[in-house]
Amino acid sequence: MYLVTGGAGFIGSHIVKALNDRGENKIIVVDDLEESAKFTNLQDCQISDYFDRIEFMHRLELGLPNQLPKAIFHQGACTDTMEYDGRYMMETNFTFSKLLFEFAAENNIPFIYASSAATYGNSRDFSIKDANERPLNIYGYSKLAFDQYIRANFDKSDACVVGLRYFNVYGPREIHKGKMASMVYQLYSQIKENSVARLFEGTDGYDDGEQRRDFVFVEDLVKINLYYAEREAWKGIVNAGTGKAQSFNEVARAIFKALGKPENIEYIPFDKTLTGKYQSFTEADLTSLRESGYKDEFSSLEDGVLKAVEHWSK
Repeated sequence: MYLVTGGAGFIGSHIVKALNDRGENKIIVVDDLEESAKFTNLQDCQISDYFDRIEFMHRLELGLPNQLPKAIFHQGACTDTMEYDGRYMMETNFTFSKLLFEFAAENNIPFIYASSAATYGNSRDFSIKDANERPLNIYGYSKLAFDQYIRANFDKSDACVVGLRYFNVYGPREIHKGKMASMVYQLYSQIKENSVARLFEGTDGYDDGEQRRDFVFVEDLVKINLYYAEREAWKGIVNAGTGKAQSFNEVARAIFKALGKPENIEYIPFDKTLTGKYQSFTEADLTSLRESGYKDEFSSLEDGVLKAVEHWSK
């Protein structure tokens, strides 16, 4: 049996489906379906039980469930970078995560959890060092706070404990995220509906549309999660990205190509409300990922975008 929090969400539902594809159907999903549209992510999945996040928090406090999972994939979180309710953010992303880790550690269950590249803020150095960790918002801080808690408590567990700092993830099953969907999906929607991609004019020393992010296809992250679930007692925090920054112009061109549409890019003024809160550059340093033994290569932007567009266009 496996436990997947955020199991109805973007990455979590991919993990559930990947476990199903391996013949694993005894899966407990924990999520919050107040945003009910997420249920569609589980339509093609098999699970054995479901708990609301708040209910599951109470069960953890009582020492439940009785059957111990083989591994915990903790993907559940508030991922709205524009959420300013700090109490809600910390309760959801830190307090619940801490309860879940304590349960995993007490029972020596492999614990693989979602951190975020938002922990780096405007840093241009994405190696995992304290000096590089300067989040720009409460979301990024909630993730950093839990990373710091894990670092201080690695020795509580004899099992694998790994934090994955996700970079700019895109792919199928993210439509429900709305305004927090990846820029890849948002650009796809623009191009599909209006045959035009609107990108920011130059900012932070970058030319028009040349702001760069590390765009990583969701299926690659699923492989990383499953890899660590099978490792023996490896502990650490690793960057989960491709290690290659690419521009928004390149993303738009890949989408135009996948849709068979002529390129049509317009540049709009930078949104001043994002000043000081916007990452114009991200690029994962993969040193810790590779040192942990993970050797697989990542999907190219073109291949990942093509797979995503084919799914979104159904």
